[in-house]
Amino acid sequence: MAYFRIDYNSNALRRTANFEMLLPNDPNAGAPAAEWEKPLYTLFLLHGYHAKAYNWVPDGLAQQYRFAIVIPTGENSFYLDGPATGTKYQTMVGVELVDYVRRTFGLATKPENTCIAGLSMGGFGALHTGLAYPETFGKIGALSSALIVHGISKMKPGTDNGMANYDYYVRQFGPLDKLEASDKNPEALVSKLKAAKKKIPEIYMACGTEDGLLETNREFHNFLLKEKVPHEYHEAPGDHNPAFWSEHIVNIVKWMFDKA
Repeated sequence: MAYFRIDYNSNALRRTANFEMLLPNDPNAGAPAAEWEKPLYTLFLLHGYHAKAYNWVPDGLAQQYRFAIVIPTGENSFYLDGPATGTKYQTMVGVELVDYVRRTFGLATKPENTCIAGLSMGGFGALHTGLAYPETFGKIGALSSALIVHGISKMKPGTDNGMANYDYYVRQFGPLDKLEASDKNPEALVSKLKAAKKKIPEIYMACGTEDGLLETNREFHNFLLKEKVPHEYHEAPGDHNPAFWSEHIVNIVKWMFDKA
């Protein structure tokens, strides 16, 4: 594997930004030789709240299934576009980075070979970004997703839910009393895609049965069932921790890239 840390001029963030990237580059390991004649798949990998860009896909999988990994730093943005200058994190991931790796490395050229996955805040980000740009991303993987829209929409000024306060959520999500109907709600994006008769990316969700976010993941799963949106949903023993994510990202990678 080749590892890169790339600094570039981000118009979305109005500053020098960076991302990490891993490229499988050893034809003597992993995939059969014939596979090396084909274009690489690309996985955009999103980290969680209070974290930074890092590769949480277990070693060897990218080499085995021949996919590049692009890992942006989303800070605590929920990968959404904010109203202030330099806070367009949705645009940074879903437009700017896609365009950059296309032009520079010839990656992510079609939705069939472009996927996005994330954990916790990044699980929300993967679902939201994939649904916001269905012409870009063909598959979405979401682990322990922070699907908090309905909970925070009822918050009042001066309150705090233990993760962050009202002012933080307003900065990231906009007016909370209008959030559920806005494009920052993945459910609203699904409804818009259905109304426009547009293709919805394939979705794979997983959450641990001891995870505090389990009920909100079940709610989104049930919403997709009600809307007749095909998807995979899995629950398994586990908490909101790296042990669960390391295990279940393997299943997502196989679902995304195993063509056998």
